[in-house]
Amino acid sequence: MPAPASSDGTDAPRERAVGVPMLEMRGITKRFPGVVANDRVDFDVHAGEVHSLLGENGAGKTTLMRILYGLYQPDEGEIRLEDGPVRIPSPSVAIHHGIGMIHQHFMLVPTLTVAENVALGLPSSRRPLTDLDRVGARIRELAETYGLRLEPEAYVWQLAVGERQRVEIMKALYRNASLLVLDEPTAVLTPQEVEDLFSTFRQLVEAGRGLVFISHKIHEVLSLSDRITVLRNGRTVGTVKPNATTRGELARMMVGRDVEGGKEHPPVEAGDPRLSITGLTVAGDRGNEAVRGLDIEVRGGEIVGIAGVSGNGQRELAEAIAGLRPVAAGSIRLDGAEVAGRSPAQVRDKGLAFVPEERMRDGLIGDFTVAENLMLTDHRDPRFASRGFLRFRAIRRHCADLVSRFDVRTPSLETHGRNLSGGNIQKLILARELSGKPRVLLVAQPTRGVDVGATEYIHDRLIEQRGRGTAILIISEDLDEVMALSDRIAVMYEGTVIGLVDRPRATRDGLGLMMAGVPPDRALG
Repeated sequence: MPAPASSDGTDAPRERAVGVPMLEMRGITKRFPGVVANDRVDFDVHAGEVHSLLGENGAGKTTLMRILYGLYQPDEGEIRLEDGPVRIPSPSVAIHHGIGMIHQHFMLVPTLTVAENVALGLPSSRRPLTDLDRVGARIRELAETYGLRLEPEAYVWQLAVGERQRVEIMKALYRNASLLVLDEPTAVLTPQEVEDLFSTFRQLVEAGRGLVFISHKIHEVLSLSDRITVLRNGRTVGTVKPNATTRGELARMMVGRDVEGGKEHPPVEAGDPRLSITGLTVAGDRGNEAVRGLDIEVRGGEIVGIAGVSGNGQRELAEAIAGLRPVAAGSIRLDGAEVAGRSPAQVRDKGLAFVPEERMRDGLIGDFTVAENLMLTDHRDPRFASRGFLRFRAIRRHCADLVSRFDVRTPSLETHGRNLSGGNIQKLILARELSGKPRVLLVAQPTRGVDVGATEYIHDRLIEQRGRGTAILIISEDLDEVMALSDRIAVMYEGTVIGLVDRPRATRDGLGLMMAGVPPDRALG
């Protein structure tokens, strides 16, 4: 396998003529049964610029980029690179043209290591032998350069979601792509790491590369972009420059209405502890202690947010609480009842509802319909089953009510779950979990990859549930989300809570430092 291009500039993309786009997509149209995903979309990228794409889930951003990467073929329109019109029938052709893509839904092989995933599809320089030792060394070098913590020998199935995203970033960096498509690359980073990554992106741009940046974080788009194109319902709403627009205007372009942000929580007096965790220790997939002696408490009528960089034990903590992972030591109590080591069904019977971080893998069954996914946990309820037979009319009424109340946008109750957008899948899962009127709600990554309109809706439902006296524990790597929702914020670092802060005392920079391991007394001053 050949070593990637050097980072000293000798193999960097050559300078292109000023004003000549390195990529043009003209009149791109893509139809799927019952929907036009892209409707005559024009998009271009110049060498040495960051051109961002904004839009709701289902607006057509990912479809457009999948056409560029050769995963889809356009029904109409053309793609032009520097040398003229091109046809990109496959990702290998896209890579040949210097196009790299970091996908929102990862394109990784779980049973292979990080190094094997990065090397996949590239020829070996020692054919027929592999040269994974060279690949691993280069990964460590790139990881050090870009601040991406990765172990080349780790298997992908052992990694948290955020760590898998870093593998996708590493794949593109390893291939030294001249045009890089970045789909939500900052979701798992601290504010300080985001700034470091943005500095890296700017260095790549200064070397003549072009970047397409897709993000639902408008402040990041405004900070990084040279131009911003907004899509809505598959069509281009407009292209603007950051210095000529505002957050509110961009949000309005995305959803077609004003979006409220930073709303004040209505005052609620917190009640008795409903979730109490003491001395919790949980083993990770690699045999290490992913959670070490953790203590945390959540009272009825409050939201406690857990912030932290991905890979610091958040996934293992959530799985232990939900009964999906064994507990090595410690106690987990729901309303005083010990549930550590109990099965997921037993934990649920004690009043826990769980929204997992990997909604496509753990939150629903893609081949099941919307109605079937909504009934996964209630199919034995006497309201919906009698003497071993399902009561289909009652089920249909119940599911139609949930779809309406939680604004799940689906063509029908018979639509397969895999065909919904990310935001609607998240609303479906939330509808199912909240329909049981839980006493404790555990939500991991509430709005990862979800557009601004769906984010507003999900946040409103969580605040509404808080007002009903539910104890809510939110685990999120999005610091803005944690600060917007939480009454108290706990920061996890290397498997334990490094500090617990009341929301009025929390600052973005201070929490970011704590996420990097700085003690609270130093981070918050």
